[in-house]
Amino acid sequence: MNSSKTSPSQPPGRQLLCAAWVAPMCGPLLADGAVLVDAKILAVGPRNQLRAQARDAELVDLGDCVLMPGLVNAHAHLELSLCQRPDSLRGGFVDWIKELMPQMPSPERVAAAIDLGVEQCLRFGVTTVGDISRQCHLTRPVLRDSPLRVTSFGEVHAMAQHRDLLEERLAVAADDRWQSDRLTIAVSPHAPYSVEPHGFARCLEVARQRRMPLATHLAETPHEAEFLAEHSGAFGDLWQWLGTWDDQVPRFSGGPIRFAQSLDLLQYPAVLAHVNYCDDGELDILARGRASVVYCPRTHQFFGHPPHRWREMLARGINVAVGTDSCASSPDLNLVDDLRLLHRLVRQVPTAQLWPLITTNAAKAMGFPGRVGSLALGAAADLVAFAVKTNDPLLEVLESDILPAAVWIGGRKIA
Repeated sequence: MNSSKTSPSQPPGRQLLCAAWVAPMCGPLLADGAVLVDAKILAVGPRNQLRAQARDAELVDLGDCVLMPGLVNAHAHLELSLCQRPDSLRGGFVDWIKELMPQMPSPERVAAAIDLGVEQCLRFGVTTVGDISRQCHLTRPVLRDSPLRVTSFGEVHAMAQHRDLLEERLAVAADDRWQSDRLTIAVSPHAPYSVEPHGFARCLEVARQRRMPLATHLAETPHEAEFLAEHSGAFGDLWQWLGTWDDQVPRFSGGPIRFAQSLDLLQYPAVLAHVNYCDDGELDILARGRASVVYCPRTHQFFGHPPHRWREMLARGINVAVGTDSCASSPDLNLVDDLRLLHRLVRQVPTAQLWPLITTNAAKAMGFPGRVGSLALGAAADLVAFAVKTNDPLLEVLESDILPAAVWIGGRKIA
């Protein structure tokens, strides 16, 4: 495995990648297929047909593999890759936050955490990541030099006695000095229990002005509505424990989804992490908006939330993707393992409806439809291959624990 400091440099030559199966995700599964690439996808089709059309290309025969687009993790915290999820949850979400705070990496350890997170992503076949970062001034220089495609969501916290830090923190979050062809700068007002309405509005204003992606944590826990309305409950207790609360924080009745709607946030193509709690009316609100939902199955299971309504969301036309969250709430960053859990939970859902959650749907959530997450013509030549033995390769990958046999980013083999 190459390290995170290994970055594609010179453009690769034309290669014809052949495999027993090709799963474009934007078209039907192909038996005995091939993909012609340089830095981008040039053609997808039957092996014999493409061999005749591309005799000048280097032939790479992958044998009994399924070749598919590189996977897209729409919600991760690479900065927390040195953290370890507890064996069991010894309290609620707020207790977990309190236990997590001492594990947050010091500035001297941030680079090591990012390196580990990048290494895990590549090992598990992930080539594009939506990364939430509190210390983005430290994470972005490392991510810029990694092979991954990353949207770096600079996280903003600004509530109570921290509200006056809003503009300073937003400036850091939106600082685009490290932006590159593979690193996209974005902003993330953290959550309704850590950013006041004005802070959300300012983050949205900057995102619109600069055409930046935006993400937030929304309806992750059942405590957000009570906190927004009364400043009480688990998050009220957390603020008292932190000792930085004041009484100038505005109140809002109606819950976090209606809170986001009131700020016009849902009419922006934002990424809404989790959305574990929503009623039918809130599903209707989400369906009228442009935001995507990212469900994190293993983290969701760890916290014992009720069943996620992702299938109802999809049925209503809401774009839903799957992410890993962080190593503090999930065993690792193996995105396929999150999909495997989903498959075990809802075996009646065809695999053809599951794989888009970490490919085409995730690419749409990230604002990259047709650019990553599929083998569409002109898309980035980001691919992953899994060794398979059966005639149902996509099901076989979900019902096994196999790791990728090879990974390419921009047509260059990374692993």
